[in-house]
Amino acid sequence: MTSPRFLVGIDLGTTNTVVAFCEITGNLEQSSVSLFEIDQLIGPGEVVRRPLLPSFRYHAAKEQMSPLDLTLPWDSEPISGDIDNVIIGEWARELGAKVEGRQVSSAKSWLSHQSVDRNSDILPWASANDVTKVSPVIASASYLNHIRQAWNYRHPSNKLEDQDVVVTVPASFDETARKLTLDAASLAGLKKIVLLEEPQAVCYDWYARHQQTAEDKLKQLPLILVCDVGGGTTDLSLIAAKHEQDKLSLDRIGVGEHLMLGGDNLDLALAHLAESRLNQGKKLNAASLTKLIQQTRQAKEALLSLEAPEDVKITMLGSGSKLLGGTKSISLSRQEVHQIALDGFFPLSDFSDMPNKRRSAMVEFGLPYVADPAVSKHLAEFLHQHQQVSSTALNQQESPEPAIPVGLLLNGGVFNSELVTKRITSLLDRWRGSPITLLDNPHPNWSVALGAVAFGKARRGAQLKIGGGSARSYFLHMQEKNNMGKALCLLAKGTEEGHEIRLTGRRFALTLGEPVRFNLLTSTYDTLTQNLAIQNGVMVDVDPDIFTPLLPYILTLEGEGAELKANQKERVEVQLACQLSEVGTLKIECVNIDDDNKRWELEFEVRNQESDDSDQVTLPPRLVESKELISRLYSGNKKSADSKEIKTLAKDLEKKLGKRDDWDFATLRQLFDAFAQGRKRRRRSEAHEKNWLRLAGFSLRPGFGDATDAWRLEQVWGLYQQSIQFKNHQGWTDWWVFWRRIAGGLNQEQQETLLADIAKYLHPGTMKNPQSAKAAHDMGYESMVRLAASLEHLDVEDKVLLSSWFLSKAINHNQFEQAHWWALGRLAARTPLYGSQHNVIPREQAEQWLPKLLEQNWQKEPMIGFAAVMICRKTGDRLFDISDDFRQKVLTKLKQSKVPNAWVELVAEVKTLSHTESKRAFGDALPAGLSLISR
Repeated sequence: MTSPRFLVGIDLGTTNTVVAFCEITGNLEQSSVSLFEIDQLIGPGEVVRRPLLPSFRYHAAKEQMSPLDLTLPWDSEPISGDIDNVIIGEWARELGAKVEGRQVSSAKSWLSHQSVDRNSDILPWASANDVTKVSPVIASASYLNHIRQAWNYRHPSNKLEDQDVVVTVPASFDETARKLTLDAASLAGLKKIVLLEEPQAVCYDWYARHQQTAEDKLKQLPLILVCDVGGGTTDLSLIAAKHEQDKLSLDRIGVGEHLMLGGDNLDLALAHLAESRLNQGKKLNAASLTKLIQQTRQAKEALLSLEAPEDVKITMLGSGSKLLGGTKSISLSRQEVHQIALDGFFPLSDFSDMPNKRRSAMVEFGLPYVADPAVSKHLAEFLHQHQQVSSTALNQQESPEPAIPVGLLLNGGVFNSELVTKRITSLLDRWRGSPITLLDNPHPNWSVALGAVAFGKARRGAQLKIGGGSARSYFLHMQEKNNMGKALCLLAKGTEEGHEIRLTGRRFALTLGEPVRFNLLTSTYDTLTQNLAIQNGVMVDVDPDIFTPLLPYILTLEGEGAELKANQKERVEVQLACQLSEVGTLKIECVNIDDDNKRWELEFEVRNQESDDSDQVTLPPRLVESKELISRLYSGNKKSADSKEIKTLAKDLEKKLGKRDDWDFATLRQLFDAFAQGRKRRRRSEAHEKNWLRLAGFSLRPGFGDATDAWRLEQVWGLYQQSIQFKNHQGWTDWWVFWRRIAGGLNQEQQETLLADIAKYLHPGTMKNPQSAKAAHDMGYESMVRLAASLEHLDVEDKVLLSSWFLSKAINHNQFEQAHWWALGRLAARTPLYGSQHNVIPREQAEQWLPKLLEQNWQKEPMIGFAAVMICRKTGDRLFDISDDFRQKVLTKLKQSKVPNAWVELVAEVKTLSHTESKRAFGDALPAGLSLISR
């Protein structure tokens, strides 16, 4: 491979993507940095070069554009998994303001959204059924791929994939979001990149512009706050400037938590204002609001600019035959926009005012924006968290006054407004009690990209490099009985990249061939509740206000293949070795204590659907005895088949462990593992099979919750093709209940297999034929209905079909009425219990069924009312929420039907399910210690 000729910095932004570069010369320090202007479409077949590539995609309909309309200077090479007829950049942004439901925006925000599968096809979020979707990773990769192709077209001899490339990310991005950014770059053909925190990039850019005078300028500025308010996130960092032996050094000493708060929130606030005027107070649908946001974004940029007009006109085109007649226009004034921006987002709050952490009812378009939009309050909270390092940097440890930075460096399009810049400067002046120094940033739109190139220079020794190392500390969570437990510091904040930390004082005995899990915590704090300075290897108490859980790291160590005796397991002793990798991600390895070259790298699960506190409970003292009983009854000893104990197994376990419903999550999984070992002998007798299905399914429900559950499901799925041995009505019922209970751990293909096998018994025509009706009954019809409704990974079309079947049967047949109503509520629920939100039945379809539910007597059959609650449950996302008219009708009927008040609250406001409602919706109580994260 040839040596790179260029340093390239890519600011992969929420709203705009920017690329800067410089040539790698002998005098790299003086090598000029330029913006790379990116070829992009601005109209049909019209290509221009711009320094900004708007981070938008438009998914054109097949007949909407001709191939000539989409022609770029190069032969397009879409990434694997992408779709055809995609427009990227400026034209995509403009089309989104005119056409509903075909624009992808804020892909970067979706990369950091933990409650969805970021590799699933979910974008555009508010789109019609005929619009093909892609994942947030694919969308992000497509922007990088467009840049790569544009660069390679302009530099055919120096392809981008062969250059020294830096991609910037928010400092607050967690391990998952960083890993997904690397995945997106790899998909785009950029296999080797380095990640850089965006606030650091801004600081690198400032230094690059002031290299000759930086030392003098910063002599009186020992602590600088970098405040970067981007399109999707507010990113905060503290930079300490030190002068030792007349030599300047810069260190990043503080990083803020992830705040989904930025220009997108302001655009949304303005869209709500425009919506109230355009629609006389009535809500637009999600797709129309998306279109409106594109216009309010343009209005905001115009009205916050230096030469802003008095007002900007917002026009909403009609649709269909009312295209012209339905057109409406209103104006947003400069004063209104300034008022919302200043008082709503940058209020002159006190330093003691902390952000409101209540759960926000607004989860527009599936993104969990922060509850409190006041950047000022989040800034105060950030500075409170870093008072110790700030006091040290300012040399005011003995002062009773708060330690407030003396320098301020701003970035983000919102600071193009002098009013906003003056407001945040005034805010810090007030907190400090004296003027703060504003460092200049003449180009907030592209300073991050320019700074990424300056960082590239610093990595090669051609410029001052900002120190600071890891932005946060990482801890191993050592759970204990009945409390939050201890945390062992694996990698302290500030540890430099590439510096391996080995925890020699603690060993772990791991079993080869079996998955193990390491629960990790992270913290950006400098000291903990015990006032301990954070150091590698220190053990501290866990304070949930200071620590944030990471997704668990899991690992299956492959064995050496040595011959072992029956039931003998191969184990190895390891130590943990941790370091901050060159690309800015945490790297953890298990190192064999006898052979340093034997290493196993841990990987973390990207999927995050649940909260697991199972290891914090006390395991029952007779658990070992209970597992031995299970193992004996399902062992290879055939004498156990005649044992009377198998018939009383459930009762015997309850005698040893307490009531079954009180068994905690950890106990359940340990019991399942005992049942799993005897799965080959589950069909030894009818009692063996019945107990195995009932108790193993109960122990593994809901099929997820533990990092190693995917491994357990792999063992279980192999049993499906084997079916059951004792094929009677009760046997089939137990069989389908087993699969319903663990359905949450099955993938879409497995769930489709289940549905394909039972669909013929569920079809409405089955009941019309006495012979087929009897077959359905013998096969456990009611349990098949409940199983089908529990398959949340099914395509929406399958869910709609099943719902229509069950609704028809519920109204026209008295038999299994309660099961049919329950199934309808589960299938058409606004908030899935474990599936991804993008597979929810459209509200327009659900609203077609509601009149039939409203006609029923809910007092006579309360399950109809509960089905209505699930269908009308409020989410805060207007893409899924039913209309206000229907909501009011349902609320009125619920109150008249004297249902529990909790049901009314679920429809009236955004709330989580109580234990009782979770049990009713799931068909089973959730295991103690497992709670679902509401979408």
